[in-house]
Amino acid sequence: MTDIRRVTVLGAGVLGSQIAFQTAFEGFDVTSFDIDDKALDAARERFAGLADTYRREVSGADDDRVTDALGRIASTSDLEAAVAEADLVIEAIPEILELKQDTYRRIGAAAPEKTIFATNSSTLLPSDLADSTGRPDRFLALHFANRVWQFNTAEVMGTDRTDPAVFREVVEFASEIGMVPIEIHKEKAGYVLNSLLVPFLNSAAALAAGGYASPEDVDKTWKIATGAPLGPFQMLDIIGLTTPYNIMVHGDASAQKLAAWLKENYIDKGKLGVASGEGFYRY
Repeated sequence: MTDIRRVTVLGAGVLGSQIAFQTAFEGFDVTSFDIDDKALDAARERFAGLADTYRREVSGADDDRVTDALGRIASTSDLEAAVAEADLVIEAIPEILELKQDTYRRIGAAAPEKTIFATNSSTLLPSDLADSTGRPDRFLALHFANRVWQFNTAEVMGTDRTDPAVFREVVEFASEIGMVPIEIHKEKAGYVLNSLLVPFLNSAAALAAGGYASPEDVDKTWKIATGAPLGPFQMLDIIGLTTPYNIMVHGDASAQKLAAWLKENYIDKGKLGVASGEGFYRY
């Protein structure tokens, strides 16, 4: 068993709320941070929805265990207070380098020396953020897949400055919260999962943005031909369109063109995916 008992999750969006709930479900005390009361109210609704999902889909998730999980989650919009007693901070804020760096500078000054910092960044290298933390030896990446209770991988990737003991402790922690740890032996943008997934999703977006096929037909083709349960545009709706947009907009010229198409046709119209009720599909 690790020494990690108190976990703070920065960002209570789709994935951040899942990480927080899964961690609490496995018996850890969790603080969920987001920027203001409106965001925290939305997070509470997500937690209530996750409680219902766990009752339906997760073995052993009876009312008592789910209620206990909800009771283990505290919410705050005070960043410094959120990390003041944390053993581990998992950062799951938007994929904007400057925002992440500024956040790490703030929590680096506020968190105890013992605290381990882990980024859930989808594409940024941990070395891009390490200096901002003020504790590069206690910093690494811990990357989750959406629907963490079902697709329960946790990719662990350090830098050449990460203390090997910290790496091992985070691998063990991932197991303790019901994940399957995937150890990444050297830095790779996108880890294993997104190195495979992002080019796939971008290829799908290029087909629709170029007018070659509708999102519905792209999804239909993929599902019929491969037997996959979801098509790429259904995946994008579940992920939420702002995350792939933030990735695309920092990519090459082709990716930036896709980002502009996504923004103009969907994001600017409030079509952000499942969480907003509409993305490529209506929910």
